[in-house]
Parts: sequence; C-alpha cells; structure tokens
Amino acid sequence: MPTLREILGARLAKAVEAAGFTDFQAEVSQAADTRYGDYQANAAMALARKERKNPREVAAAIIAHLDVSDISAPAEVAGAGFINFRILPEFSQQRLQELLKDDAMGVTPTSSPKTIIIDYSSPNVAKPMHVGHIRSTILGDCLSRIARFLGHKVITDNHIGDWGTQFGKVIYGWKNFLDRDALAKDAIAELVRLYRTVNELEKTDEAVARQAREELVKLQQGDAENLAIWKDCVECSWAEFQKLYDLLGIRFDERLGESSYNDALGPICERLQQQGIAEISDGALCVFLRDIPALAEKPAIIRKADGGFLYATTDLATIEYRMERWHPDAIWYVVGAPQALHFQQIFGIAHLLGVKADLQHIAFGSILGEDRKIMKTRSGENVGLADVLTEAISRARTLVAEKNPDLPEDERESIAHHVGLGAVKYAELSQHRMTDYVFSWDKMLSFQGNTAPYLQNAYVRIRSIFRKAGEAAAQGDIVLGTPEERALGIKLQQYAETVPAILDDFRPNLLANYLYELANAFHSFYEACPVLKAEDAVRQSRLALCDLTARTLAHGLGLLGIVCPEKM
Repeated sequence: MPTLREILGARLAKAVEAAGFTDFQAEVSQAADTRYGDYQANAAMALARKERKNPREVAAAIIAHLDVSDISAPAEVAGAGFINFRILPEFSQQRLQELLKDDAMGVTPTSSPKTIIIDYSSPNVAKPMHVGHIRSTILGDCLSRIARFLGHKVITDNHIGDWGTQFGKVIYGWKNFLDRDALAKDAIAELVRLYRTVNELEKTDEAVARQAREELVKLQQGDAENLAIWKDCVECSWAEFQKLYDLLGIRFDERLGESSYNDALGPICERLQQQGIAEISDGALCVFLRDIPALAEKPAIIRKADGGFLYATTDLATIEYRMERWHPDAIWYVVGAPQALHFQQIFGIAHLLGVKADLQHIAFGSILGEDRKIMKTRSGENVGLADVLTEAISRARTLVAEKNPDLPEDERESIAHHVGLGAVKYAELSQHRMTDYVFSWDKMLSFQGNTAPYLQNAYVRIRSIFRKAGEAAAQGDIVLGTPEERALGIKLQQYAETVPAILDDFRPNLLANYLYELANAFHSFYEACPVLKAEDAVRQSRLALCDLTARTLAHGLGLLGIVCPEKM
C-alpha cells in the first residue's frame, strides 16, 4: 500500500499545481519535531525563493487548494513557511488494520527490480579474518538482505584473495616445516606460522628466499604438486572462514577468488592496448583517464614493467566475467574508503570497455580501539574476528545468566549467541558507514540506549505480554485513543518509508535508528497504556499494537541480520 509520505506528497503536488506553480517537485518528509505535526513540507519556502515571494503567503496559497480532510487535520503553516500535517487517528487505524495482515509490514516491492552483484568480505587465503573484515562482511550481508526483500535479484560474491607472492613462501614452508596435527587443529594458524617461519629465514638465508621464489614460479606455471598444495591451502582456509560465516548467519552465492581470472589477465591487457585505452609508460601498461579531471594525473597500472599483473587487472577481468555470466544492472563493492582511487580507476576503465552496469564503491570508515586508533592487539597485530565473536558471545552469556539465571543451559547458550552476535552487528550497522567508530563492549552490550540488546529486550517484553495473556495473537479493531497509542501507530506506518530509503545511499543506519525510535515509542506506550488490565476492546486493540510492534522489530532486525530471542 502507498506510504503516508506518498499519499500526502501526491495531495501536496496537486495543490501546488492548482495554486499556479509549475515545474516543481513537491515533497513531504517526516516531521523533525512531532510537537508540531507528523509530517511537513518545505515546498513553500523553496517556491518562495524561486518566485521571489513571501514563503508564508506561498504556503497559504498552497493550503487553499490542499484537500487532506480524510487523512489529516487541517494543514498548518509554521515558522518560516513549513506546511505541517497531523494524521487523523481514524486514518491510521484503517491502515494499521491492513498492516496486521501484511507479512511485508507495508513495504511495497520495487517496481523496477534489478540484478545486483554484491562483492563483500573478501578475506585472504592463509590469513585469519580480522576485525577489519567486520564492516565489509556485516554491511554487505545487510545490503543483500534488504535488496532481496525489496524485490531485486541479488548475487553475493566473496572475491577471496587466493593468489599472490605469499604462496611461494607458504608452499616452501608446507614442504619443509608443516605440522599436520596443527593444520588439522587450526589450519589458518598453521599456514600463518609457515609463512612467518619462511619470511624470517629469508632475511638471513638467500637460498631459502630463492627456493621460495622458485616455488611461486612453479605454482604459476601449473606444477601439479604445488597446485595441489595451493588448493589444500585454499580449502583449509575456506573451511575456517565458513565457520565464522555460519556463526554470523551469512551465506554467499559465489566465491570466485582472484585465481579464477588468471587466464583472462593477458587477453584483457592486449585488448586494452589494441583499443587505444592503455599505453606503455616507463615499460608498464597504463591507462590514463584524461577525460576525468580528478584522475588525469593518476595513471592506472594494468601490467607492470616486469610483466606482472595487479589488482586492477584482476578486477577488470572480474567485471567482464560478471557481465557475461549474470548480465547485472549493478555491481556493488563493499570495500573500505582507502580503496576509493582504485575503484574510480577501474570503473572508469570498465566504462571505456563498454560496461553499462552501475558500478558502485560502497565505502566505509574504520573501527577504532578505546585509544581512538585503528583497533589492534597489544602486540600490534590485527584483532582476530573469531576472537571478537567469541568474546561477544562470552560477555553476552554472562549478562543473560545475570538477567535470567533460571533459564536452561541450552536456551541460555542460544540467547547468548543471538545477543552477542547481534550486539556486534548492530554496533556496525547503527553507524553511518563512513563514520570511524570506537569498539566498546560496554556500550554495544548495554540494555540501555541505541543497542541491539535494547531492541531485542523490547521484543522479548512484548512476547512476554502474550505469554501472560495466553493468546497467540490479538483479535479485534485497533483504536488509537491516547497520544502514546497514536504516536506508536504513526511510527509503525513509517517502517514502509524507511526500508526502501536505505538503498538510496546504502545506509542501514536509517533502519537501525528507526527501530530504536520504534522501541522508544513502544516503551512510552507501554508505560502510559495498560494492556492486560484494560477493558476487553481496548485490551484487544493494545494487544494488536503490541503484535505489530514485535513483528516490525523482528522483521527490521532480521534485515540487519540480527535474531530476536523469545526470552532473555
């Protein structure tokens, strides 16, 4: 069904035209201060600047042609010329009755579905995933959930780093120092040990350095033994990655690593040169994007002077493969902000090659420690993602035990997983993606404030109402008789406005903030409006509002990849 914004916007547009103003797109937004209304429009102020008139007079002229009597109390002019709307309880009641029967919570699928490839997470083989992978992994998964829910066809691709010079060292270490028991126990830790052992030996033993380089060349030339070792490294690493993805509830449709495109690198360089897109500069094959001022003096190197290829070469080959296989309308790369120049360059080159898809770099900031520096261990290494998730669950387990010590152990363990992992995900998704944020256990696991445990607890509180009532769902009509009921009813209807807006600038924090506001509106309602002690008709109405709130919280948190437990 159409949203409140869409309904009011359509009425406003008619009034603007009827008032004699043409070629103007009137828009309505949620009110910044609900004391003055539920929705507002600044059309009069924008038109006043354009027409050089008094904004309040323009607003009055628009209102004279504005018919919203079935939706809103008479529109009011406020401040410098804002037009404010206050939704009628009767109108909200009808719409909320419809929401009770709608599994999509009022969200209408997109009218223009697209095929979208989302490239995210991308860990490196033979290296552990670390805290830096949190943002790409969780943000990418959330965007894929939301895009699918809105009706887009989504292909998620984990473009793993499974090729490179480090494999010469790893293979040499595998042949000479491998501890198979350690490999079986913790594959990535053993691969890291092999790499570090050889790396240290190379500093003082040129023979080791030479042999490691030879092992790399043999791998690149297709030596059967080295290829077999390399494949074992990839599969061992992926098995460890998969454990973390399973824990986080994340799946991928594809996991083609850099190695998958090796055979395409030479041909794409030849084609770029033949088409005059690339040229030799100081022995390297480069693309100068002279038509893009910001990139004109920053050549993209496609092939080094020694014949070696780079990430740019692989990424171009990957784009071509994706275009041929899936024919996507868009490809989204969820990668940190420091890679902005890289993506500007490869997107520019891809368009020169004829790629028509919408290529987007969804950048994000950094996770900081309490010292407001990039989060590291005391020894200066990256904090392991597995360590973070284990710690989150452990801390949540302690909180759950304190809050509800009588829960059975298996139930307590399940809740600890949902609360701990939800806290980590929400700490990420509640931030604007470009914000550098401080990783704080105390803040993210708090049952107060804008956190996952606070929202999960709101859901649990509602479910406990139904357990006490002995009813699975509410029956009867919704009546919004108090200001708190009315405010909750308006907020519930705004879910359908919030979810589609997330993809406009890839901002899951809009949904997180909405859910926080919804939980606050529910708590205000719950404190002011008795539910189970109310008379029958009012009780049924308030149970219906509770049900809608719980369903919306669970649905919204689900889009964020967070599970709502039934108890806490």
